[in-house]
Amino acid sequence: MITIENKTFDEERALYGSHDILVKNSAFDGPADGESALKESSDIQVEHVFCNLRYPFWHDHRLTIRNSEMTELCRAALWYSDHIEITDTKMHGIKALRECSDVTVKNCDIISPEFGWSVRNMNMENCTAQSEYFMMRSENLRFSGVRFQGKYSFQYIENSVFENCTFDTKDAFWHAKNVTVKNSVVKGEYLAWYSDGLTLIDCKIIGTQPFCYCKNLKLINCEMIDTDLCFEKSEVDAVVTTPVISIKNPASGRIQVPAVEELIFDDPNARGEVITGDPKKENGKEKLCACA
Repeated sequence: MITIENKTFDEERALYGSHDILVKNSAFDGPADGESALKESSDIQVEHVFCNLRYPFWHDHRLTIRNSEMTELCRAALWYSDHIEITDTKMHGIKALRECSDVTVKNCDIISPEFGWSVRNMNMENCTAQSEYFMMRSENLRFSGVRFQGKYSFQYIENSVFENCTFDTKDAFWHAKNVTVKNSVVKGEYLAWYSDGLTLIDCKIIGTQPFCYCKNLKLINCEMIDTDLCFEKSEVDAVVTTPVISIKNPASGRIQVPAVEELIFDDPNARGEVITGDPKKENGKEKLCACA
């Protein structure tokens, strides 16, 4: 492996087509404002590198980035690449990851609108992220210890698991399929509409109108805070551990909850049942509130 150290590159395709190199204590920056510094490269390691120019890592294979920084000007930093590991790095340019596969991201700070579109096989651990349309149309995600803030996250994702995360996000998990969320906080309006096969276990759910038009929805021992108009036209099997403001027209299934301030059954096709009371009493059927 060739080591390139203490260099600054600003020309177009500065290290295009490189193989088996370590770039260390260097920068992609300067007045020439060149693009695509490491495009079409493989077996690349980047350490303590300042990336201030566009499209540095496109069509790369076996890429490792450590202790580096991608600025706001480093837009669309990683596209069409695979077998990527990014650790202890700032990713602050728009569209930082797209159409990539086999990705690991650890201990990173992400500020990147439209981050992670159409990514396959991604692990993210102990990261903070701010974004809009975060991870859209991605699949096989495994997130742990991630703190996210933004809008329209995880739309159209598939086959993914999230554990010990905190998500403050509007319109999350729309159209998601086969997704499990465990021991996490999910805060935001209109959660998971049109999802199919979403399961939440030991989670805290906060915000108005969650879980509408869902199929195969499961909640296992979840808290629901400030939630109203829940479960409209959804197929749901839920055990909720906190009172709910209102439940509206669940399509089918069963919702077990300590109390509901308002039940709305004004749709003749709503056939879900809502059971209130202490689930430890009378096999969870202390009171049958409504069943169409």
